[in-house]
Amino acid sequence: MAAPSESPWLVHGGTAASLDRTTGCPVGRERELDEVQARLGDPAGPRLVLVRGERGAGRSAFLHVLGERLRAEGTPVLAVGCVPGDDARPLLLALRLVMALEQHLSGTDLSDTDHSGTAHQRAAKPVTEALRAAERRDGTAMAGLLHTALARSTPVVVELDDLHLADADSLAVLRGTDFAPLPTGVRLLASAAGRGERGARGGNGDEAASRARSAADEEGRTPPRHGAAEALEQQGGMPWAHTVVLSRLGPDETTAVVARRLRATPDSSLSRRVRELTHGVPGAIDALLTGWTREGAIRVADGHAFVGVRTPAPVLPDGDRFIGALDALSESCRVVAGALSILWPLGGRASELIATSTGLSAEAVGDGIRDLIDAEIVAVRPEPEPEPGHDGAAAGGWTFAVALTAHAVRERLGPLERSRLSATAVEALWADRDAAGIGCAAGPPVAALPDEADAVAYLADRVAEAGHLVDRDRAVTELTAAAKRLHPDSEGRGVLRWCRAAGHLVERPVDRVPALQRYAKAAYQAGDYRTARTMTESILRNMADVLGPLELQDTANLFTAATANDSDWRALSRLATAEWWDELGLPALVRVTGRVLALCGLARWQEALDLLARTEQVWTTDVRGRVKPAYFRAVAEMVLGRPERFRRALALSEAPYLGAEHVYALVTTMFDELLSGRDLHAAENLLAAQGLNPDSLPPHSVFLWRHLEGRWDEALEPARWMLANNRIHTPAADGCLIPARTAAILLARGRTTSARRLIDSVRDRGEGRLEYSLDAVEAEVLRTLGDLNGAEKTLRGGLDAADAHGHVAGVDELWAALAEVHAETGHTGEAVTCLERLARISDRTGSARTRLSYLLASARVLRQESPGAARDDLREAVDLARSRSQPYETAVTLVTAADAGAGPPALLHEAYELFGRTGSALARFRTRAAMREAGITVPGRRQATAENERLLATLIAEGLTNRQIATVLRVSEDAVANRLSRLFARTGLRSRTEVVTAVFTGRPGRRGGLEPWSCSPGANLV
Repeated sequence: MAAPSESPWLVHGGTAASLDRTTGCPVGRERELDEVQARLGDPAGPRLVLVRGERGAGRSAFLHVLGERLRAEGTPVLAVGCVPGDDARPLLLALRLVMALEQHLSGTDLSDTDHSGTAHQRAAKPVTEALRAAERRDGTAMAGLLHTALARSTPVVVELDDLHLADADSLAVLRGTDFAPLPTGVRLLASAAGRGERGARGGNGDEAASRARSAADEEGRTPPRHGAAEALEQQGGMPWAHTVVLSRLGPDETTAVVARRLRATPDSSLSRRVRELTHGVPGAIDALLTGWTREGAIRVADGHAFVGVRTPAPVLPDGDRFIGALDALSESCRVVAGALSILWPLGGRASELIATSTGLSAEAVGDGIRDLIDAEIVAVRPEPEPEPGHDGAAAGGWTFAVALTAHAVRERLGPLERSRLSATAVEALWADRDAAGIGCAAGPPVAALPDEADAVAYLADRVAEAGHLVDRDRAVTELTAAAKRLHPDSEGRGVLRWCRAAGHLVERPVDRVPALQRYAKAAYQAGDYRTARTMTESILRNMADVLGPLELQDTANLFTAATANDSDWRALSRLATAEWWDELGLPALVRVTGRVLALCGLARWQEALDLLARTEQVWTTDVRGRVKPAYFRAVAEMVLGRPERFRRALALSEAPYLGAEHVYALVTTMFDELLSGRDLHAAENLLAAQGLNPDSLPPHSVFLWRHLEGRWDEALEPARWMLANNRIHTPAADGCLIPARTAAILLARGRTTSARRLIDSVRDRGEGRLEYSLDAVEAEVLRTLGDLNGAEKTLRGGLDAADAHGHVAGVDELWAALAEVHAETGHTGEAVTCLERLARISDRTGSARTRLSYLLASARVLRQESPGAARDDLREAVDLARSRSQPYETAVTLVTAADAGAGPPALLHEAYELFGRTGSALARFRTRAAMREAGITVPGRRQATAENERLLATLIAEGLTNRQIATVLRVSEDAVANRLSRLFARTGLRSRTEVVTAVFTGRPGRRGGLEPWSCSPGANLV
């Protein structure tokens, strides 16, 4: 049975996310729902419950779910909602209430045209009187009719949704209604807009806003309030009344909402951006996710959701509730809101700047801000606390209640208007700097943005948007300084955008070319390889005379690397020719560097070495200029099996002559190269010698490091992001490291089909890079599934391609695997031949990893013919593996040694723990079987049972048949069938299809048998 085509399993590029809009208990409202339900069911509980919440808090959803709960327990619920326009029809809500109550009392439908029946006649009389009262606008009569209807009613809960949309006369009737004497079981459940007395979780200035309203009242100006809330709030202190406030969602609740809507686990960056843009308002979360999914901006890989760091927030459409609230205000309010969307970080003085830039009077600006506060679009900042004698609003300024609204308002402005307002902000901040004698490097004094990075980004964004309206030279200096301060731009704050703006602003050619270089470099680091190629080629062709040889060398290197990362192998082949570079008339150093890098990118290592040897006198004349060619030579020799020069290069003797940025780039490349060869200690020593922390490295380096350390859950975080965003390139010679090692993790966790699908999705099948690391993992997948012929074919294909290029580094894994395949198929002679080839590589390279591969393969091949020699090899292998400190590698070695009798059975227990640390479910299952066979007690029987069930469910979700599962687990088909029957019995799942659904959705079985699984898709399955 194949896995569903819409499965969220990991493939290169991911899949576009979609929203799940199925109803259910609102996340983060469980406590309030339980509380209100309990109060409504308590005979001594309140007669009136008022649910308050700001715009988008989810009041209607709350009432809907609560109504369904009450109906499910047998309580009648009458839904009487209000809609926009009801406020123009006097006593409409009161009339609807009377009609609904009378209908409930009589048990008839009052809209029925059949007027027969005494019950209907009894109900029709008060309804007729209510209609007359509404026509006469007789509030007194309507109040009496409502009181009578409530007093006569049988147990019922009346829902009044969106009470703030009701007409004023009906609200007056409600205000005068005494709910105390209502019959037992008659309850009124109402919702109305407004944050309520407790305010919004996360704090957005409710207290300060209240102070502002009080100040407005003292000025003789009464701001509009939610009359619906006032109509009932006056009874809030009475025992028969209770108010519940739907606060904003906290960080964990916000993440849970995103996970539910996307049916995928959001990565930390997506969760953070959702929190920043929505402040935990459920309606804003839905609006944001709707916009992003409509644009295809959210990608799902392996059950995890990602959004690119440079993905802008979507612009809310005109019909959105947040935009509609603004559109309902006056023109001057909308003008103030537009200006405030850009100027709010300037604090209290923003009002003065708004007046200056818009032409509105100070009084009109003040009125507009107060109206925006009353409409809950803008909030007064509570910090800093006002000093004695100063207005709080002036001290802290204002901010938008929902950042997504601010973005939408800002984007609705015209380009010229945005530029003009941004120029106003820039001039104000520059004036502050000039007055304080502060330079660009000291950071902008943005009062409302205490985070330094956000403050730097705010000013840089305003400078970029102001463009020619501010001083060009100073703008370029500002943008360049900001780009340098926030490099690397892992948070996507805008380095690429600032570099592009600086390039447009520079006029002098001598300054323009370095600006374009910075832009190209930022584009490359952001993964925009096409832009990086375009910019660097333009510089090389049209502006080379402005730059010196070293700057041109850097540009040529960037151009060639961007072409390789763009997988344009035809273009890269042209860059490997002398004719292409000679045409540009560049210095010899530049031509050699670019051409050699192109040859390396095409895995034409020997040609690269020959070219370097012929041109050595060209590229060795300058101490800095020779760094790149020398490194390319060291890598090429290492790939061809001569690693001595590369090992000497690790000392980085040229570091004193290079800038910090060049040292960082070189160290990162060396680090990846060492991890490509699985030399963890050497890689960590390299970083320590240069004073770098692994966590400060790029995502690809962090992944490789965490993978070898056995921290696979942490490694998968950047791996999923890189694969979903097409950022799988590393500077190492092996360009397939990220997908290959990710697939290896998936395979170790029983994800056979997912691993194969990932490999297929990244296969280039072009004339460029070698894919031997992918070949090694694919062969292991095939071996796991019992396809030894397919594994042999894949391994031979990889070895043939490597031999054609003279490639030696990394192919030891292929030779070791091929030796084992031959041994398993009974071709011992061919297996020994492979071992001989592997031994020669080990002797030639001196690699500890290759030596370990040889020892393990030799022991498996020669175990029957030379058991003593095999055990000796394995004892050496155990010592070697322990010294390398790589958990998965060590565990595999221990299991092999224990199986061959080269160590005590207790080695299996140690291996079992190491497999558990990495989450290697398949290897852990097999180790449990080996432990039982050796008479060793498996620790944690309940945990082992749960792991077995999860692994079985995973294999089913991977689309494997019972026969294939038996092959993977190395058990009989009958054993698989029995395990599957027990799984169904324990979980209540009834079919393989339901198991697949449970795995994809993360939902446990009906009887909770899969409860250990996370409710986030794929969280515990990879």
